[in-house]
Amino acid sequence: MQFEVFTLLPEIFPPYLESSILKRASERGLINVRVHNIRDYTHDKHHTTDDTPYGGGGGMVMKPEPVFEAIETVLGLSSLTTENTESTEKIKTASVDSVPSVVNSSSIPIILLTPQGRVFDQRIAQELSQHPRIVLLCGRYEGIDERIREHLVTDEISIGDYVLTGGELPALILIDAIARLLPEVLGDPTGAQDDSHAMGLLEYPHYTRPPEFRGWKAPDILLSGDHAKIEKWRREQSLLRTFNKRPDMLEKAELTKKDLKFLEGIKVEKLES
Repeated sequence: MQFEVFTLLPEIFPPYLESSILKRASERGLINVRVHNIRDYTHDKHHTTDDTPYGGGGGMVMKPEPVFEAIETVLGLSSLTTENTESTEKIKTASVDSVPSVVNSSSIPIILLTPQGRVFDQRIAQELSQHPRIVLLCGRYEGIDERIREHLVTDEISIGDYVLTGGELPALILIDAIARLLPEVLGDPTGAQDDSHAMGLLEYPHYTRPPEFRGWKAPDILLSGDHAKIEKWRREQSLLRTFNKRPDMLEKAELTKKDLKFLEGIKVEKLES
């Protein structure tokens, strides 16, 4: 899978991308992250990428020219103008629940990292992992010129209801979350399936050696070698942890009759206590 990242601060990315799982995935050709400096697509001696906002106000706004030129050049898109964006706008407004899939005949998602976007979760990570190539546009300053949002970007994603100084950290979060869902990226083929949120529940507790530490013992069942009982314990622990920490998730989780019976027992115990 190929990630195209557009940023004003390319130096932020190598330290994280050249470590651990993402480094190994890159070396094995499973992912390819290309970081593009938007300043390289300016044409003045100062490499200007921002300007004061029309109408006044604090902060600076990212200019449209270098952003459009950078993305269009890398993706091989023809220059968008007011004459050829009418069909694009129809696609972008067709459904607020779906990701627009075409900008100027391109099927590559062009994602703006912004606090105004749809909130990123495991479902969106899974959705984006189906694309062979995606674009991540990192905002900076007060924001971007609205024409970038209206005529170039196909999707907007937020990593939470708070504001950061730029989109670089969110871009890294998306790369990490999406990459680990790709085949062979993780050492354990089923590792991503057991993660919190991936199965609709929070993940069960983990233990490792030593079996006892400062008087605290690992659960005996995990040392029993009885895999059927271990799987049952893990499922019940996931249910219990989700019930205690994120009960809202249980409303959407796919639960079996055994799961529902176990949860009913938890509720009864809670009422009795």
